[in-house]
Amino acid sequence: MDRPQTNKWLITLAVMLPTLIEILDTSVANVALPYIQGSLSAGQDEVTWVLTSYLVSNAIVIPMSGWFARVFGRKKYLLISIVIFTVSSVFCGWATGLGEIVTFRILQGIGGGGLQPMSQAILLETFPAEERGLAMGIFGMGAVLGPILGPLVGGYLTDNYSWRWIFYINLPIGILALGLITAFIFDPAYQERRNHGEKIDYVGITLLSLGLGSLQVVLDKGQREDWFESNFIVVLTTISVVSLITLIFWELRQERPILDLRIFKDRSFATANLVMFLTFFAFLGSIVLLPLYLQTLMGYTAFLAGQVLGLGGVFLLVLLPLAGKLTERIDARYLLAVGAIITSYSLYYMSGFNGQIDFHSAIMGRFIQTLGMPFIFVAVTFAAMAYVPQEQMNNASAIFNLLRNLGGSFGVAFVSTMIQWRSQFHQARLIENLTPFNPIFNQSVEQMKSFFDVQMGAFAGNMKLAQQAIYLEMQRQASLLAFNDVFFLEAVIMIALIGIIWIIRKPPVGGKSGLPSH
Repeated sequence: MDRPQTNKWLITLAVMLPTLIEILDTSVANVALPYIQGSLSAGQDEVTWVLTSYLVSNAIVIPMSGWFARVFGRKKYLLISIVIFTVSSVFCGWATGLGEIVTFRILQGIGGGGLQPMSQAILLETFPAEERGLAMGIFGMGAVLGPILGPLVGGYLTDNYSWRWIFYINLPIGILALGLITAFIFDPAYQERRNHGEKIDYVGITLLSLGLGSLQVVLDKGQREDWFESNFIVVLTTISVVSLITLIFWELRQERPILDLRIFKDRSFATANLVMFLTFFAFLGSIVLLPLYLQTLMGYTAFLAGQVLGLGGVFLLVLLPLAGKLTERIDARYLLAVGAIITSYSLYYMSGFNGQIDFHSAIMGRFIQTLGMPFIFVAVTFAAMAYVPQEQMNNASAIFNLLRNLGGSFGVAFVSTMIQWRSQFHQARLIENLTPFNPIFNQSVEQMKSFFDVQMGAFAGNMKLAQQAIYLEMQRQASLLAFNDVFFLEAVIMIALIGIIWIIRKPPVGGKSGLPSH
């Protein structure tokens, strides 16, 4: 039985509400972490499990969401996911201990894991073939704006109310989403359902859970644990690699796998997933880098750093749907190439930052990046799904969202590690110049000592203070150079994508045949 005809914009609203709050919840707790730590009397290392627990359960469920949709039916699975997500959000707000909030964050991640891929699949099916780029532009508002708005929303609620409100706010939105989905979302006639008596792929579920769960912990905790100097990280990495490699061979031999990897035979889908992985690798990495740069090296407050990110995000609201409409007239691969060039230039621009940049310069780097990202996100999603059959849409969307999220996780881990390594490298080079045999160093120390003499009065200790001040400035300069290096590396990654794009088959333009029909 075909689902009733419903206005596509009502369907869009119904699926985008839970998607946005789910994406927000991946980052909304970051700024509230010190408050949660104090309120629950947790240690600094312990409280980070509030973030890690959500990311781990979320990463495990996302690729399983297509299978869950087949087991329960997509509409029922969406409703179950929203109920779990909303109820566990409330319990997170009520938590009185670290163990409680970590447990409820795991449940919240389980509930939220299916929301992104199911929403994306529904939008792709709801809009006519020629408007699927527009659909992905709308979906991109949640996927791209979520990581930007999360820290802003979390900071505002924490500062003005309490950290608990970053979870309570999900309750009214969740209730509204339940009502809209109940009223406007229906399973399509071609929705594949699990047959009675069909064997459950328990081995696939176990391997997927072990592999992705361990991988997410490694990415989230690796830098803090000094990577492979830690036995904990070595063991989890081994578990992850063995489980995921075994999973690939196992799933390809199953008639009804938990994760159908055969879809990667479509070269457009496979290549577009690689492009999306690398794009979010650079994008989320820069989202972490820029505010960190502004706050730690430029002395910006969290609010000012948030403004640099948030003001650029305003333009995304206009550009994402525009990029979607352009896919109706222009080959998506050309849009993707333009977006990669612009984004690469923005990162190259930021690699030239120094300790004297003004607010306008910081905004400009972010603004240029904002001009490029919508074209990449919309075009690569459109190209990835262009030749995916409708009955495979749930599975394809689950894989696509998984790799996008993993790209972001790898990107954040990469920049955190590279900043530390490159800072040490530059510090080792710069410190070679801090020697009594360097006349410029001696002159700088004397000038700094004279400054302290004027400010605090002359005494013997001013020489030591002057030397310490020079050393601290050297450390700051080493960090500045490290940030420049990492921004440049990300610019190289983005420009390199242009060579990969053309492996993708030409997506349909102007509603021509090629896309699965609605």
